[in-house]
Amino acid sequence: MHLALTASVDIAGVDGCKAGWIAVVKRRAAPPAVRVCATFGEILAGLAEDAVVAVDMPIGLPAFTGHGGRGPEVLVRRLLGARQSSVFSIPSRQAVYAADEEFSTVERWYEAHRIASAVARQTSDPPRGVSIQAFGIFSKIRELDRLLRERPELRELVVESHPEVAFWRLNSERAMTLPKKVKGSVNPAGMAERRALLATHGIDSVFLDAPPPRGAGEDDFLDAAAMLLIAARRARGEARSFPGPPDRDEFGLPIGIWA
Repeated sequence: MHLALTASVDIAGVDGCKAGWIAVVKRRAAPPAVRVCATFGEILAGLAEDAVVAVDMPIGLPAFTGHGGRGPEVLVRRLLGARQSSVFSIPSRQAVYAADEEFSTVERWYEAHRIASAVARQTSDPPRGVSIQAFGIFSKIRELDRLLRERPELRELVVESHPEVAFWRLNSERAMTLPKKVKGSVNPAGMAERRALLATHGIDSVFLDAPPPRGAGEDDFLDAAAMLLIAARRARGEARSFPGPPDRDEFGLPIGIWA
């Protein structure tokens, strides 16, 4: 078995996707497998209780933010060169929960974005609203936040990572050369660059070349695979956090990006 994928526990890499969440899962001696679940809880239900999970989703929400969002986002952007725009600025907890609802119309969605931006400006210095991209993942941030607040035993097992930071770490601490997307569309050359890197770390090329499951994109699949490798590092005690150690929010949730 390739060392990069060895772990004494179940491991999983998770990313958000259109259908909910995509997970690349590896049980101890088994090869990686991929699944799509509607909720994060469903992913955990399919794993051992001591499984280590790395997820591309912010964990830990501050009461107030400075320039560039949370501390981890500020720290990792400087590592990524041209890829740094992939790291969204996540605002305060109050802003993330400002419009906690299911949106019945597009008009209401945009109205909720304006509400969240107003709250974000009130809880940041310099005042900063919320990008459309960041607002688009707020419902998943809240889902994960509620889960970790209700189940504190998961806080050291489920850790935040970020795909481009993971690829940076896996690429001998060099940012990827090519973007994953160009003008909102998947960039085949960028996908090939990342797929080749994942293969050098022990994920089978045939597995990586397979089409993603329904409800997930090709980029979601590769990002989840990168998260799997960070979960393996975390399980072996080889991952590091930005900042190190992580900060904590008012509920004790860690605020740190692991790689």
